[in-house]
Amino acid sequence: MLRRFKSALVAALCTTVVGAGVSGCGGDSLDNWDPLAPTTRKAEAEPISGTKKITVAGRSVNVSCSGEPAQGKPVIMLMHGGGDGLDKLAALQKTLSEKNRVCSYDRLGAGASDQPDGPQSFSSTGKILTGVLDRVAGDGPVVLAGHSLGGLIAARYAPEHQDRVKGLVLMDATPSTMVADISTIIPTSAKGPAAEVRAQNLAIFQGQNPEKLVITDGEVRSAGDIPVEVIQHGKPYLAAIPTYGARLEKAWSAGQRKWLAVSGGSKLSTAAGSGHYIYVDQPDVAVQAIQRVTAQAARQTNGE
Repeated sequence: MLRRFKSALVAALCTTVVGAGVSGCGGDSLDNWDPLAPTTRKAEAEPISGTKKITVAGRSVNVSCSGEPAQGKPVIMLMHGGGDGLDKLAALQKTLSEKNRVCSYDRLGAGASDQPDGPQSFSSTGKILTGVLDRVAGDGPVVLAGHSLGGLIAARYAPEHQDRVKGLVLMDATPSTMVADISTIIPTSAKGPAAEVRAQNLAIFQGQNPEKLVITDGEVRSAGDIPVEVIQHGKPYLAAIPTYGARLEKAWSAGQRKWLAVSGGSKLSTAAGSGHYIYVDQPDVAVQAIQRVTAQAARQTNGE
């Protein structure tokens, strides 16, 4: 009984705290996770329709696009959490594509994309993202909508690419101080399930994940005054962790507030009926936020 409880608990926190996705802490998952390499800045004229593999920096990257391109309207790029892939975002993409041009992609090590050659960083992840955006959006504006780890990557990417990123939606994005949070909240002296949670997550942060991405803390940098919506979960699932759950929930919530510094146009909301997967638990909340940000980004881009 205790063994089963411990396994479930470790899986639950890996899914949430680190943003590693439902299977992000499983053995197979950790052997197969995702990130990146250099890129090619070349936009091809023919738009992608459906799912297609493209070459970015010599690597095969699985990309899916749907919806009609519209002049002056940003392309929405959906970014999955760790341990997930673009298939997890399919329903969200389908709904959004009724009114928008929407794409998603598997980062290296995720889904049907190539595996990374070695340890990856936010910089190398960003280079692959740049190559994907070059292909699906050319020099046009984009809105990045990221869940969990995908949100963290999007928020790190936007400040350095203000020429193309014109809006952000962060859905329960992994906080910018997650390594420090879990290291300090769950001490080295912790026992039982909490100790396992600490060890598992710190290993993932150090790159023991399918993407081989080394996840580091960092300051929240500004991406200007672009429209940003930060959505946090309302169901306190982290509270299930013995002794330390309440503090982890508090740190996660503080981390969501810190993301507001990414823009002077940021707003924070809570998806009251959602756990970590807001776009699954309350898809309307995610859809409406992404549509609002995209519409506002289009107005700003067109000088309205």
